[in-house]
Amino acid sequence: MTTRRELLRRCGRGLSLLPWLAASAPRREALAGLAAPRGEIAADLVIVGGGVGGVAAALAALRSGLRVVLTEPTDWIGGQLTSQAVPPDEHPWIEQFGSSTSYRGYRTGVRDYYKRTAPLTAEALANPFLNPGGGGVSRLCHEPRVSLAVLTDLLAHYASLGRLLTLLEHEPVRAEVQGDRVRAVSVRNRRTGAEITLTAPYFLDATELGDLLPMAGVEHVVGAESRAETGEPHALDAAAPGVQQAFTVCFPMEHRPGEDHTIDRPEEYDFWRGFVPELSPPWPGKLLDLSYTHPITLKANNQGFDPTGKGKGLWLYRRILDPSIYRPGVYDGGGVTLVNWPQNDYLLGPLVAEGQTSEQAEAHVRRAKQLSLSLLYWMQTECPRPDGGTGWKGLRLRPDMVGTDDGLAKAPYVRESRRIRAEFTVTENHVGTEARRKATGAEDVAAEPFWDSVGVGSYRIDLHPATGGKNYVDVSSLPFQIPLGALLPVRVENLLPACKNLGVTHISNGCYRLHPVEWQIGEAAGALVAHCLAIKEPPKAVRADRKRFDAFQDKLKAQGVDVAWPKLTPR
Repeated sequence: MTTRRELLRRCGRGLSLLPWLAASAPRREALAGLAAPRGEIAADLVIVGGGVGGVAAALAALRSGLRVVLTEPTDWIGGQLTSQAVPPDEHPWIEQFGSSTSYRGYRTGVRDYYKRTAPLTAEALANPFLNPGGGGVSRLCHEPRVSLAVLTDLLAHYASLGRLLTLLEHEPVRAEVQGDRVRAVSVRNRRTGAEITLTAPYFLDATELGDLLPMAGVEHVVGAESRAETGEPHALDAAAPGVQQAFTVCFPMEHRPGEDHTIDRPEEYDFWRGFVPELSPPWPGKLLDLSYTHPITLKANNQGFDPTGKGKGLWLYRRILDPSIYRPGVYDGGGVTLVNWPQNDYLLGPLVAEGQTSEQAEAHVRRAKQLSLSLLYWMQTECPRPDGGTGWKGLRLRPDMVGTDDGLAKAPYVRESRRIRAEFTVTENHVGTEARRKATGAEDVAAEPFWDSVGVGSYRIDLHPATGGKNYVDVSSLPFQIPLGALLPVRVENLLPACKNLGVTHISNGCYRLHPVEWQIGEAAGALVAHCLAIKEPPKAVRADRKRFDAFQDKLKAQGVDVAWPKLTPR
């Protein structure tokens, strides 16, 4: 019998451990089935990575009655939405279709949270499409902590029932593999160093960088493929593993007119103040400047910056707190925006590279933090103002919104991961507007239809400037489907991707990497595992037999997953 002390020793600060310890005796006995002796925990499904895809996968598996262990390297589940602090980038039809019932439930939960807990105006309370931050990038710009609360609530019931164990602040350190199957994954508590071995019939890699793929020997790709390999119009002439989209350390920034919140001069400020990105096509000047490369035209662009809210510009782009939705006298600040701009994209090195140690990757993260702090200091002291002056001293960090001491997001916003070598790989030729027009000879086109669709998504092929000297690639794409073949590794049988690490290319990753698509990928992966356990067949067998696949797709549709698009206009 696993004791209370033993569970505490093994699980450290795992958030969802609390219901285990508070459970009645019968429930404790049921929960003990998840915890085997000798530092091992067994489940039906182990999900490594608690980001958007990981949470969606857990929900899908839990709905089908599976016992799930979910691990997360930070102390917040939610990934892009929470620990990375990025409001959801979504397509223009998200309020009507093009996602799933569970994702729409998450979005409704965010709005309900504000309406239930915040002192809003009558107009805001009555708005069924409330955008809490009023930001332009999304119809649902909001604070990271709200996403954390909503996602935690979605999982809480399953934790209380003993179906879910969440191990926060645990990272994978190794995998045990037998032939083409993963037998176990060991995770380490980042605070104590204690390790736990997790076993299950199936594992999902929902890590931000595809960390399980090399550990488990799963064939995968890093960086940019060559045009000869993929046939994509925007692929490079030669493969370049070092060409990976920049990552960004985001931060929330409030404006307090008339106050001085200037931070200490960052240690690397002189470096970043003079830094000029070496990119092709060229960047228009210094990185710390209001002028930057327009993603589509590749010409110099300046949206302007005015935290008083006049004009659109960078301040309103990702604003997450809109003062106008609150009742008079409740909030006296000028609002809060989330800084995830071209000016704090980190270009000096990738987080994944052959031979790169974890210490070297962490050094890049530290420098990226210095870049973000330098950007804030530059805005406080040197940024040109519309009135001819310089600097906005009233800008201040909001560490309470991201749960950190330094006011920066807990984790870097990662745009590109290792990607599996899959049974089927989605390329620009399947989803790019111009590529499809060229292939079909027609002006009015749709994305390549996939018979094995398990979800849908829509976003431009949006690649930020990359390490290795490549500037933006931002081209029109078509509303697309997510093929099951892209979730199946070419060899390994029981480890599946659950986020950006599916079978896409460096180019097509640009439209498969955003929040609602990652949710759909994770949901499909979690549902697939549950289906495979129910029919006692492996994932590859589901796709290999049309009747089996149709049965699985019917389950997805019954659970409210959109697997096809109506006729739509290209973005």
